[in-house]
Amino acid sequence: MHSPNGVSIHPDVQALTAATAGRLITKLVDVQSRRGTATVVLTGGTVGIAVLDAVSTAPARSAVDWSRVNFWWGDERFLAADSPDRNATQAAEALLSRLPVDPARVHPVPAADEVSSVEEAALAYARMLANEAAHEELAPGFESNDPRLPRFDVLLLGVGPDAHIASLFPEMAGVRTTGETVVPVSNAPKPPAERVSLTMEAINTAEEVWLTVAGEDKAGAVGLALAGAGLVQVPAAGARGRTKTRWLIDQAAASQLPDRLLDPEGTGAAAAD
Repeated sequence: MHSPNGVSIHPDVQALTAATAGRLITKLVDVQSRRGTATVVLTGGTVGIAVLDAVSTAPARSAVDWSRVNFWWGDERFLAADSPDRNATQAAEALLSRLPVDPARVHPVPAADEVSSVEEAALAYARMLANEAAHEELAPGFESNDPRLPRFDVLLLGVGPDAHIASLFPEMAGVRTTGETVVPVSNAPKPPAERVSLTMEAINTAEEVWLTVAGEDKAGAVGLALAGAGLVQVPAAGARGRTKTRWLIDQAAASQLPDRLLDPEGTGAAAAD
């Protein structure tokens, strides 16, 4: 069952990234205490990578058993494996190279110098997800609700000024895709044009979806998404966690929120936890 949105508003991007990092560490500790392992789906973008950097330097980071955290990506730019513009490359620099992670638990999307086309990359990533799901051993009550996907405990997303999430852009075929877990994108409106993305169906299998957004240029997208706009025009409106959907935003990105989502002080809504 999809949860109502929880909104937390922070005074600036530094406070936002620090708070999100703390939430993520706490969540991973909680999941590991109940299940042993935890799975997070990472995102790119300025704020997404800043959150990972904040996690890697947080004093509480040692509370997580990083060797028992699985890492996936919600989307990826179809570039060479060593490209500094790949989400996986940036995540490695900001987080994964700084912590004692198990390389076997890190699952990047195949790169442009590893497969022949973006379509092949998408198919390969879908197979990777399905293979992990088939071999995942979880206690009853902790299984994924989709046999094609492993259980995602937390799925992180950024939001573009056009309200895109992952590489699902407004009015494009990818945001309408059903029956698939991964989609190739060949004509993205922002470079690079070729990308690989989880579908909305796959995103919405996550137990918790966190949308982390900063900046005045994102305020319109945040306002439309939380006002209930249609997902084809406003993809961010369609992202829903199975148990929780968190909007973690700074004051600038909150400037066009509907009044009903603000508390009397105008600093955020309840139900964020």
